[in-house]
Amino acid sequence: MAIRDILALAPVIPVLTIEKLEHAVPLARALCAGGLRVLEVTLRTPAGLPAIEAMRKAVPEAVVGVGTLARPEDFALADSAGAQFGVSPGLTAALAAAAASASFPLLPGIMTPSELLAGLGWGFTTFKLFPAQQAGGIGMLKALGAPFPEVVFCPTGGISRATAPDFLELKNVACVGGSWVAPTESVRSGDWAAIEALARDAAALRR
Repeated sequence: MAIRDILALAPVIPVLTIEKLEHAVPLARALCAGGLRVLEVTLRTPAGLPAIEAMRKAVPEAVVGVGTLARPEDFALADSAGAQFGVSPGLTAALAAAAASASFPLLPGIMTPSELLAGLGWGFTTFKLFPAQQAGGIGMLKALGAPFPEVVFCPTGGISRATAPDFLELKNVACVGGSWVAPTESVRSGDWAAIEALARDAAALRR
């Protein structure tokens, strides 16, 4: 699937930091049951790659991606784990080259117009504005819309349930990334019903 097709599947992409591998499958099932099929598993913990592999095997309806791709070698590791898309916090020439050889599409992070121009030069037209709030949030996205009408964003970073609808109203926003749908304490306690309810609420947000 192309990255824009993936982003079109749900208004919110849960950004997940998996501390324990045993949480991966029930978490994915709860989020999918609530209507959020596209999941970003970050590489912030040792459980990240094994979690992606476990989710792919046990929850086939999920579209599981890998987040925090920061080194070219991360792409091969993510590919081996079965990642279906990748997300990076930024974009360099080395990451762009690695993405060109990867079996999955990349959603690269940018923060400034110059970074956006570099990304366009490498062939990307869909980006993660990151960190969204610190980068200017709604105002920045509106400002970028006029000179870059062909660009679509998935803003991520500091977005909450309260602010997500404002982002989703923008023409150049396909979806948002957020961690509020999988609170750390709910994951740690195994409160999958609460997470499913949060996912259902997020899935109903208007784009």
